[in-house]
Amino acid sequence: MAEQNQPPKEGQISLELNEEIAEGIYSNLAIINHSASEFVLDFVKIMPGVPKARVKSRIVLTPQHAKRFLRALQENVNRFEGQHGEIKDVEQPQIPLNFGGPAGQA
Repeated sequence: MAEQNQPPKEGQISLELNEEIAEGIYSNLAIINHSASEFVLDFVKIMPGVPKARVKSRIVLTPQHAKRFLRALQENVNRFEGQHGEIKDVEQPQIPLNFGGPAGQA
Protein backbone atom coordinates (compact mmCIF):
# COMPACT_ATOMS: atom_id res chain seq x y z
CA MET A 1 0.00 0.00 0.00
CA ALA A 2 1.33 3.45 -0.90
CA GLU A 3 2.20 5.86 1.87
CA GLN A 4 -0.62 8.26 2.61
CA ASN A 5 1.72 11.19 3.26
CA GLN A 6 3.05 11.27 -0.31
CA PRO A 7 1.69 14.09 -2.46
CA PRO A 8 -0.50 12.93 -5.35
CA LYS A 9 1.14 12.63 -8.76
CA GLU A 10 0.10 14.95 -11.59
CA GLY A 11 -3.53 14.23 -12.59
CA GLN A 12 -4.27 12.17 -9.46
CA ILE A 13 -6.52 13.03 -6.55
CA SER A 14 -5.60 12.24 -2.97
CA LEU A 15 -8.58 10.63 -1.20
CA GLU A 16 -9.17 10.36 2.52
CA LEU A 17 -11.24 7.48 3.87
CA ASN A 18 -11.97 7.46 7.59
CA GLU A 19 -12.66 4.23 9.47
CA GLU A 20 -16.43 4.77 9.78
CA ILE A 21 -16.91 5.41 6.06
CA ALA A 22 -14.55 2.54 5.15
CA GLU A 23 -16.94 0.09 6.86
CA GLY A 24 -19.58 0.90 4.24
CA ILE A 25 -23.36 0.88 4.46
CA TYR A 26 -25.45 -2.19 3.60
CA SER A 27 -28.39 -1.47 1.31
CA ASN A 28 -30.90 -3.82 -0.30
CA LEU A 29 -33.05 -1.12 -1.91
CA ALA A 30 -32.20 2.03 -3.86
CA ILE A 31 -34.79 4.69 -4.57
CA ILE A 32 -33.90 7.13 -7.33
CA ASN A 33 -35.61 10.46 -7.94
CA HIS A 34 -34.60 13.35 -10.17
CA SER A 35 -35.35 16.94 -11.00
CA ALA A 36 -34.10 19.10 -13.86
CA SER A 37 -30.89 19.79 -11.95
CA GLU A 38 -30.09 16.71 -9.86
CA PHE A 39 -30.47 12.99 -9.26
CA VAL A 40 -31.10 11.82 -5.70
CA LEU A 41 -30.15 8.25 -4.79
CA ASP A 42 -31.50 7.01 -1.45
CA PHE A 43 -29.98 3.75 -0.21
CA VAL A 44 -32.28 1.86 2.16
CA LYS A 45 -32.01 -1.25 4.32
CA ILE A 46 -35.28 -3.16 4.57
CA MET A 47 -35.61 -6.00 7.07
CA PRO A 48 -38.26 -8.72 6.57
CA GLY A 49 -41.28 -8.28 8.82
CA VAL A 50 -40.20 -4.84 10.04
CA PRO A 51 -42.79 -2.19 9.15
CA LYS A 52 -40.31 0.66 8.97
CA ALA A 53 -37.25 1.12 6.76
CA ARG A 54 -34.61 3.78 7.11
CA VAL A 55 -32.63 5.62 4.47
CA LYS A 56 -29.05 4.78 5.35
CA SER A 57 -27.36 7.07 2.85
CA ARG A 58 -28.36 9.73 0.32
CA ILE A 59 -26.23 10.73 -2.65
CA VAL A 60 -27.08 13.81 -4.75
CA LEU A 61 -25.58 13.94 -8.26
CA THR A 62 -25.69 16.35 -11.17
CA PRO A 63 -27.27 14.83 -14.30
CA GLN A 64 -23.83 14.72 -15.95
CA HIS A 65 -22.28 12.92 -12.99
CA ALA A 66 -25.25 10.51 -12.84
CA LYS A 67 -24.58 9.53 -16.45
CA ARG A 68 -20.85 9.05 -15.76
CA PHE A 69 -21.77 6.98 -12.69
CA LEU A 70 -24.13 4.83 -14.81
CA ARG A 71 -21.33 4.17 -17.34
CA ALA A 72 -18.78 3.38 -14.62
CA LEU A 73 -21.18 1.01 -12.86
CA GLN A 74 -21.96 -0.77 -16.16
CA GLU A 75 -18.24 -1.17 -16.91
CA ASN A 76 -17.66 -2.66 -13.46
CA VAL A 77 -20.63 -5.04 -13.77
CA ASN A 78 -19.27 -6.17 -17.15
CA ARG A 79 -15.82 -6.81 -15.65
CA PHE A 80 -17.34 -8.67 -12.70
CA GLU A 81 -19.40 -10.89 -15.00
CA GLY A 82 -16.33 -11.51 -17.16
CA GLN A 83 -14.52 -12.87 -14.10
CA HIS A 84 -17.37 -14.55 -12.20
CA GLY A 85 -20.11 -15.27 -14.72
CA GLU A 86 -23.46 -13.64 -15.35
CA ILE A 87 -25.26 -12.05 -12.43
CA LYS A 88 -28.70 -13.62 -12.35
CA ASP A 89 -31.47 -11.05 -12.16
CA VAL A 90 -34.12 -12.52 -9.88
CA GLU A 91 -37.58 -11.02 -10.04
CA GLN A 92 -38.15 -8.72 -7.11
CA PRO A 93 -41.52 -8.87 -5.38
CA GLN A 94 -43.50 -5.64 -5.22
CA ILE A 95 -42.67 -3.83 -2.01
CA PRO A 96 -45.87 -2.75 -0.26
CA LEU A 97 -46.00 0.68 1.32
CA ASN A 98 -45.68 -0.90 4.75
CA PHE A 99 -42.51 -2.78 3.64
CA GLY A 100 -43.81 -6.18 4.66
CA GLY A 101 -44.76 -5.32 8.22
CA PRO A 102 -48.14 -5.74 9.83
CA ALA A 103 -50.93 -3.87 8.06
CA GLY A 104 -53.04 -1.39 9.97
CA GLN A 105 -56.68 -2.23 10.60
CA ALA A 106 -59.67 0.09 10.86
